[in-house]
Amino acid sequence: MAKLRFGYFIAPVHAPGQNPTAALERDLQFVEHLDMLGYDEVWFGEHHSAGSEIIASPEIMIAAAAQRAPRIHFGTGVTSLSYHNPLWAADRIMLLDHLTRGRTIFGVGPGSLPTDSAMIGLDPTETRELLQENLDIVVRLLRGETVSAKTRTHELFDAKLQLSPFSADGIGITVAAVASPTGARLAGRYGLGLLSIGATLSADGFNALAHHWDIMEERADANSATVDRRNWSLCSPFHIAETEEEARRQVAYGIEHWFEYFQHVAAFPQMAVNGSEVNEMIDFINRSGIGVIGTAEQARIQVQRLWDQSGGFGSLLQLGHDWANPQDTKSSAELFARDVFPHFQGQYQSTVDAANRARAVRTGHAEAQLDAVEHMRLKYAQELAEKA
Repeated sequence: MAKLRFGYFIAPVHAPGQNPTAALERDLQFVEHLDMLGYDEVWFGEHHSAGSEIIASPEIMIAAAAQRAPRIHFGTGVTSLSYHNPLWAADRIMLLDHLTRGRTIFGVGPGSLPTDSAMIGLDPTETRELLQENLDIVVRLLRGETVSAKTRTHELFDAKLQLSPFSADGIGITVAAVASPTGARLAGRYGLGLLSIGATLSADGFNALAHHWDIMEERADANSATVDRRNWSLCSPFHIAETEEEARRQVAYGIEHWFEYFQHVAAFPQMAVNGSEVNEMIDFINRSGIGVIGTAEQARIQVQRLWDQSGGFGSLLQLGHDWANPQDTKSSAELFARDVFPHFQGQYQSTVDAANRARAVRTGHAEAQLDAVEHMRLKYAQELAEKA
């Protein structure tokens, strides 16, 4: 297995009514914590309505977080490209690429909340059609081309970015996908990355994983492009503790709001979750395969399950949530880094093997140590005797 990257996809999903300033500050502090633990990536979402996903600009959040977390890479998860003038979207991400010294991934999608797009007069069909039009423009602009184009919402005249990317290999672009082939088709056509937000959110999303990669390769081949599994990110929610009983107790803090949001507030049917009370909700997460509320061992099984189903990918993103309180959420992230990372990053077996090798020869080495101590005791006694 190639070395897997790990990160968080932070929409976020905060309960309405709480202090939004404090909630955003907790998100930024959590990113600092993740950077310290050795996580590789953090992705921020873009939403404008419904009261829970309160980040309106992932670019602004990344600019703030990048100053606190100097190592981690950041993705827009995603910029709702259909809402924006593609020229200014490309220009902003180019600026962010320089501010982060090349640590920015441009994640794009059509926008997930119909209550967002309705405020600018677009329905879900139009946002998906606009995504393809705007993505074509953005790809060309970020590759340094001069673009004249007209979409149903904007027109560009000899548009060209005034900056070049910070890194020689440019800015990575990733397209979001849930269960439909739309994202995979676009990513393959342009040789981009794929962000499978719906990897475990439904049976369709999970079953589509291998099919999505087949689509990627087919579209890439048809358009003389190349795709790389290292640029494929999968999402799944986790909360782990030392025991499953403790994990279940901790998520009782806030899991009801998360279910309420996707069942009754967000018009996002791809997030089809079932359960009317806490234990039912927890059981649904674990039994449906959506994610894990339990232990590091259960989390490892889930990551391996995704790897086997997909055929391999580049990064595993935990879906951010407020199931547990902030301290227990940080603890879960730390346990995940301690007990899950090594199994998928080539760091587990080497230390286990080293311990086993030492265990196998311990008796002989322990005896040699005692013999050495006895030898030096006798030598010192002889020296004292000779002086006397």
